[in-house]
Amino acid sequence: MPGRIEVSGQVAATWQTATLTEIRRETPHASTFRLAVPRWAGHLPGQHLMLRLTAPDGYVAQRHYSIASAPDDSGHIELTLDRVPDGEVSGWFHTVARPGDTIEVRGPLSGFFAWPGDRPALLLGAGSGIVPLMSMVRHHRRRGLTVPLRMLVSARSPEELIYARELGAETTPVYTRGAPAGVPVGRMTAAHVAPLLAERPTGGWEAYVCGSNGFAEHASRLLVEAGQPVEHIRIERFG
Repeated sequence: MPGRIEVSGQVAATWQTATLTEIRRETPHASTFRLAVPRWAGHLPGQHLMLRLTAPDGYVAQRHYSIASAPDDSGHIELTLDRVPDGEVSGWFHTVARPGDTIEVRGPLSGFFAWPGDRPALLLGAGSGIVPLMSMVRHHRRRGLTVPLRMLVSARSPEELIYARELGAETTPVYTRGAPAGVPVGRMTAAHVAPLLAERPTGGWEAYVCGSNGFAEHASRLLVEAGQPVEHIRIERFG
């Protein structure tokens, strides 16, 4: 299948040491953290990993994070993290972490939300829910895939739109709090979803929805009401 990637389950189940090599600011509240993981097993766009931090006193914190980067053979992966108020792990990354620091990772995990590039993909995300979807967009570009891919992403404002500099013609942004002059402000509606479903590519869309519980319920309802089959909607939610 075009774009399909093999992933070793045995290596994915083992904790590995990852070294932070780069930090890039994406928005006032989100940054991308590039990690060198020499024994990384590879991943499918849409998968996530388990991350483990251990404090000097032995206290351990573990979190699941979506992988933002496209699969490649560079030995690096990228995570994009919002700074969560009072968040132990995200707070460490945003205030303490520096290139050269090491953490532990295990993965990739979960194949349900993965998109290997073998079918038309309709992506709906909000806030940091764009992270696994961007892995799909990057994979689509890197492999030069011709299978249709469209993304509808909701953000509070252009300043809060993660990866804004990378987004292209495949993406339609929706702004809920503030927008450029002439651009409507408000929640994602049927008017945003209907034109995408009207394209009707061969084989139909596989829809991927990622965001908060509230957004996931709202977006999936819009899809169903617009005619998207329930069995072809995959949802990943947080919060």
